[in-house]
Amino acid sequence: MDLDKQLNEIFPGCVVRKDLLQRIKKGTNVPSFVLEFLLAKFCATDDPNEIQAGIEAVMETIHENYVRPDEANRAQSMVQQKGRHKFIDKVHVAFVEREKKHWAALENFNSRRIAVPEKFYRDNDRLLEGGVWAEVILGHNDNEEDDFAFYIEELRPIQLSRFDFDNFVAGRQKFTRDEWLEVMLRSVGLEPSGMSRRLQFHFLARLFPFVEANYNFIELGPRGTGKSYVFSEFSPYSTLISGGQTSTSVLFYNNQRRRVGIIGFWDVVAFDEVAGIRVRDRDTIQIMKDYMANGRFSRGTEVTANASLAFVGNIDDSIEALVAAPGMDLFKPLPPAFDLAVMHRFHTYLPGWEIPPSNSALLTNRYGFITDYIAEAFHHLSKHVNRYAYVKENLKLGKAVKGRDETAVNKTVAAFLKLLHPGGDPSPEELQEYAEYAIEGRRRVKEQLFKRKPDDEFAELDFSYFQKDGTEVPVFCAESKKYFTAASAAAEPEAGAKVPAPQAPVQKPESPDEPQEQHFTIHYGDTGYGFDRIFLPYLLGATKVEIEDPYIRASHQIANFIRFCELLVRSSEIRSIKLSTGSDDDSQQVVVSAKFDALAEDLKQHGVNLVYGFDQNLHDREARFDNGWTVKIGRGFDIYQKVEKSDSGFGFYDFSLRPCLETKVDIFRKEK
Repeated sequence: MDLDKQLNEIFPGCVVRKDLLQRIKKGTNVPSFVLEFLLAKFCATDDPNEIQAGIEAVMETIHENYVRPDEANRAQSMVQQKGRHKFIDKVHVAFVEREKKHWAALENFNSRRIAVPEKFYRDNDRLLEGGVWAEVILGHNDNEEDDFAFYIEELRPIQLSRFDFDNFVAGRQKFTRDEWLEVMLRSVGLEPSGMSRRLQFHFLARLFPFVEANYNFIELGPRGTGKSYVFSEFSPYSTLISGGQTSTSVLFYNNQRRRVGIIGFWDVVAFDEVAGIRVRDRDTIQIMKDYMANGRFSRGTEVTANASLAFVGNIDDSIEALVAAPGMDLFKPLPPAFDLAVMHRFHTYLPGWEIPPSNSALLTNRYGFITDYIAEAFHHLSKHVNRYAYVKENLKLGKAVKGRDETAVNKTVAAFLKLLHPGGDPSPEELQEYAEYAIEGRRRVKEQLFKRKPDDEFAELDFSYFQKDGTEVPVFCAESKKYFTAASAAAEPEAGAKVPAPQAPVQKPESPDEPQEQHFTIHYGDTGYGFDRIFLPYLLGATKVEIEDPYIRASHQIANFIRFCELLVRSSEIRSIKLSTGSDDDSQQVVVSAKFDALAEDLKQHGVNLVYGFDQNLHDREARFDNGWTVKIGRGFDIYQKVEKSDSGFGFYDFSLRPCLETKVDIFRKEK
């Protein structure tokens, strides 16, 4: 039976053609699980005409209920005129201590002072920690004595109301292992038919943190391979922290509020651009070590949680050079605060350099599970299913795989079983296949530890497992097999002697200073994204910049633009700035022009010429430099949340400390 037909018959209403998502994803900033929520609602059919009508209904719903950030003012006005309106948006709830009140905020609606009934945040803690996407009916408050204009009438998180795990398991039994592997990969939008088994396992490994509680995952590799996509788009039970600063109170426990941090509210907490992580207080790393080791920590009170930690980041150096050179290793991009103890707690290291750049050829046009449905399945597997005991009983590992190494391998194999054999057991051959992949992922961690500390603490690298017939099978890492051999790594050192790190000819690494193309998302509440971080690497050699941004008109938007100009004066050779922007009407142009004229006079004192103009047909927001680099930001320069001087004022002057609004950033180079 055709796999698509089989999947539709066994899981009716729970699957969707994944290419439909790609057809409507472009041009929207809506998470995949939200779009598929709508596709499942309107496109649950095989009939081409009904699918087309369903897509039109989805697009109409997005048009009517999803607000782009630059349409916030119009949306607020619409609620005031109509009295109430339904939106699809990400909702946050914050407790304002000085007022002793909770206020809701809608990201794209751009209001941070919305009255919210207690029942909503009482019944959904994630509103208070990171926010959730939901269908929200907002009402307008006509009482002029109140200090808020909007209130939430209804709130419905975009998730399944009920998930039947028994039906999920029963349906799985009607597929072979290889068929189910294809279903899993298609459910995240990938087409596995042209992939090697190893590449299929690499993509599957990104899902391990979703199904195995307290799993510590790391993937480092080139840019543009989709490392963070799964963690930001795939599940409402995952949250992605994009670089910047982090702290104990945010991650683990807030002593002042006596409240567990985000670690207690998500199945997966992922750190994007891990190299940029900056730790605010010394306790954070120590608590992280405790948590990564056993899923609990003490912060005045004993806290236990189940969230897995995932760390993803970029490697700019040659992999061959990092592996071969005695003074370098594959953990090079990690921040200095990540010491050997943190690295030792990683359960697997996914070799991101083996994953090809994201492209249309990797995407599927076949059926897969609705993201919301499979996310609920993974949530259940993480919370209620334990395969560790089965793995420990049925998998025999070599004598070098012990302690944390054994735990790591067993947890990885358990994740394989949860993903591919929910409710069933693998064949001996399948179990061996999973074991070999799991051992390699853990060995990659151990090899880097050995390179950093080449003595007997990490010297046992002759990892292996036993087949059913008793044959011992050694396992190596693909990139380092010719440098690490079982004989040299496991040799017993003389008393007090150091075990030498493997030697090999060193290939000169690529220059890490050369700016690279980047495509990433700044998430709501992220910090660490001052203009210098976004633009500075791309100013070298530039003398002119042309800027198109239709929304440099409000006072705070003009202030942000001035900060950008200050960066150009302070840190570049820019001598010409050309700005095209928009306006609401002629009177606004007069006011804005006066401010631009004053700015132009100031810039002249620094040898910079500013020319500006108004164009009501602008849509895109980008800065084009004459050295070939283009920086496109979805929100233009308006990427920061409002910070009042009347509050603490923290982050008012330093944009790198100010929380951001959500937006996408694309930085690429064109031929001069």
